[in-house]
Amino acid sequence: MPKRRIPINAPLLGEEERTLVLRVLKSGQLTSRNGAGPMVTDFERQFADFIGVKHAIATNSGTAALHAALLAGGVGPGDEVVVPSLTFVSAAEVVVLAGARPVFADIDPETYCLSPESTADALTERTKAIIPTHLFGLPCDMDAICSLARERNLVAIEDSAQAIGAEWKGKKTGSIGDFGCFSFYATKHITTGEGGLVSTNDDSRAEALRVIRIHGESELYSSSRLGHNYRMSELAAAIGLAQLRRLPEFLEARRRNAEFLTDKLKDLNFLQLPVEPNSAKHSWYVYTVRLKGASAARRDEVVRKLRTMGIKATVYYPVPIHRMPYYARFARGKLVHAEEACSQIFSLPVHPALTPSDMEYVAQCARTALESFKGN
Repeated sequence: MPKRRIPINAPLLGEEERTLVLRVLKSGQLTSRNGAGPMVTDFERQFADFIGVKHAIATNSGTAALHAALLAGGVGPGDEVVVPSLTFVSAAEVVVLAGARPVFADIDPETYCLSPESTADALTERTKAIIPTHLFGLPCDMDAICSLARERNLVAIEDSAQAIGAEWKGKKTGSIGDFGCFSFYATKHITTGEGGLVSTNDDSRAEALRVIRIHGESELYSSSRLGHNYRMSELAAAIGLAQLRRLPEFLEARRRNAEFLTDKLKDLNFLQLPVEPNSAKHSWYVYTVRLKGASAARRDEVVRKLRTMGIKATVYYPVPIHRMPYYARFARGKLVHAEEACSQIFSLPVHPALTPSDMEYVAQCARTALESFKGN
């Protein structure tokens, strides 16, 4: 079979995206000072309807969404926020930017999501919030996380950057905690190029978020609180509107591709395949597998082999945040499951731009790259 180039994720853009972007360009209104131009407002309304919340506040990145949610949730100096160590660094980064301290918790070794038990162990009298990351498209155990939050009067901020359209017990991610934070970076389920959004059902917090994203101005040139320039542009929202209308078909394609890989790889007993608990509905951001008992060097060898065949397999994430140079100062000991996972997991592409023939190629290459592990 001829070599192909299969990226880990890719935006799927079409005529409707171009049409809506041209409409913005012709209107001359590329952005809005209050962050609520017509395209942004329409995108927010439709996104809120999709996930089932009262309010959706668009931002210019997923990181901005997380930071704004912390500020709107009252997190500040002296506070602690529990975050998983196996996630993208932005979850810890925004805590430090808010003046608080990130406290790292371990993961569930089957789902790779934040462990409720480790989260409970990480709570102190200074804990103000919990940021459960719905990793790789799979929701966290939100019953357990929200129960901890209610018991301690904590703010629950769902990091749903990788899980748009995923569900926990029939509720879409971003509609369960106090806030939901989304990313529309170019590799996500839907894209605005760069962009993000915060969801909430709380009227006062929604108003706070709208003020925060425009430099804290409740009135023109009168800042009533600390804010930032976190507005989404009209151009970005136009792309997002078109993408949102296609999201159901994108999700269906991702699930179909994931199920195909499961069928093709399920006989490899040394490979831990992704799970989908009964309470959860996966949105399949990537297809993450684990080489049981492998070292990082052996895992990396498999990834290199796949890349030579054109499959851009990716390790999310090779270093847990609590072991990174800047964040090691906040570590409070080993997080065994996160550290082991970082040495053994890697992800394969299942994005909707892939054809059935592409998926055959991904599966064939995966089996070839994994050949040396047979019988281990």
